[in-house]
Amino acid sequence: MFENLDIFRMSAAMARHAGKQQAVVAQNVANADTPGYAVRRLPAFQVSYAPSEDASLQTATRVGHLHGRMDGAGLPAAQDVRAQSSPNGNQVSLETEILKSVDAKRQHDRAMAIYKTSIGVLRSSLRTT
Repeated sequence: MFENLDIFRMSAAMARHAGKQQAVVAQNVANADTPGYAVRRLPAFQVSYAPSEDASLQTATRVGHLHGRMDGAGLPAAQDVRAQSSPNGNQVSLETEILKSVDAKRQHDRAMAIYKTSIGVLRSSLRTT
């Protein structure tokens, strides 16, 4: 019953998105000296998690149910971004990647704060007086 609360699904999806964003940033940094490497980015979480008007028909409660998708199963793929290139064709800016890494950490921390607060509210509502 409680595993189907949307706030928990949303915070879990946000944490998964932050983890994938951190992985993409790490890949960009690892290829900072690779000639011709194009910077890769994920779409913002708000874009990838935009709930539809009738989310009940779009989200599956179990695999194969109503041809829906399981939350987090369809994380967006990283896409190449056009950026200014260095003379060897590499587009990685280490300063920008540091900022993107901090952004991903903040997103993950925000997701964990939402989860912890929601657990606290749930526990408070279940306590008997």
